[in-house]
Order: sequence, then C-alpha cells, then structure tokens
Amino acid sequence: MDFKGAIVGLGNPGPEYQDTRHNIGFMLVDHILHLAEERQSMRLEKIEESGDYDLWRCKFAGAYRLLVKPLTYMNLSGKAVARICGRHAIDPADLVVVHDELDLPVGRMKFKRGGSDNGHNGLKSIQERLGSPDYNRLRLGIGRPDDRYKPITDWVLEPFDEKSRAALPEIIGHAAKGLDIFFRRGMGFAQQHFNSFSVPEDESE
Repeated sequence: MDFKGAIVGLGNPGPEYQDTRHNIGFMLVDHILHLAEERQSMRLEKIEESGDYDLWRCKFAGAYRLLVKPLTYMNLSGKAVARICGRHAIDPADLVVVHDELDLPVGRMKFKRGGSDNGHNGLKSIQERLGSPDYNRLRLGIGRPDDRYKPITDWVLEPFDEKSRAALPEIIGHAAKGLDIFFRRGMGFAQQHFNSFSVPEDESE
C-alpha cells in the first residue's frame, strides 16, 4: 500500500514520561489515534514490523497516512524515522514531525518546512539520519522556565503545570485540525490555521 505521508510525534516512551512537556508530540499522535478508534471510516490499523517504534496506518485527510511514535528516546528519534521513511517510501516533503518548542509559549504553535534544529536533539537526530532538513515541523509551544537557572533538561521532563494541562485538549485538537488542512490544502492554509491560535486569557486573573 502507498502511504501519502507520515505524522511523527516525538517523545520518550514509558509511563514516567507520559505527561511531560517533552512528550507533547506523542500527545498529538494519541489524539489522532483516539479519533480513529471512534471513527470506523478512518480505518485504523496497527502495523507490526521490526523497529524501535510504534506504527499505525489510518485514513486521515482523505488518504492513508502513517502515524509514528519512536521508542528510541528523544535523542535517537532519527533512527526510527529514517527506517520508516525508507521502508514505506515517505518523502521528506510528506513527513510531519510534531515536537515541543521552548521558544513558543504554551498555546502557540508554528508550522514550517526545513530550517535548523534549534538545539532540539530529536530534530538533530532526524536531520542527521535523513540527510536533509527539508521535512515539515509542527512546533508546539511549551515555554521556558521562569527560573533562568533551572536546567532545560529538567524543565522539559517535568509535567505541565495545572493551567497548561487544562489547555492541552484545545491545543492538541487545533493542531490535529491543522494537519488535516495541511494534507488537504497545503502549507499556506495550514500556516494560517496554526499561527492564528492562542489560548484564551483567563478573565478571572
């Protein structure tokens, strides 16, 4: 079967990492999986093959796509991504990598193709393994710690705070809709959708 693209959510495997900031990519893939489990029309199927990843196929945005959760831990994500792209003939232009972004506050998201890894070890690994930076990245904001001396490695591996956690369903739902727009209508329409989103301010504050 020919697949018209793949959505890769970045994160770390294991229950201890499930709700951490670094795993927001996994959260988006889980959201699409949940939708597909409820909708027979999406024809969700788990693909069993050797490799350090969980892999599914489903009908998303009018065609069959792959959904991917690398199980290599963040710093080695490229190993799984390169193997899947090779086995299933996925071109970088049809690959979307969803990841956490320190330089955007919670509730903001940006979508782009190519560029630098911006210090993100998961992206660095993917670029090295693919031999190209020309894949699509959905950057979901997690913000930076208020304490400038707090190690970033600690920050990304902590759970979201209560306020951010409450906003996650809306954030993830909007992001998933944007991916549908990207595959159906292209980069420009998708960027308008992603870039216009922000979490409503709490009027009680």
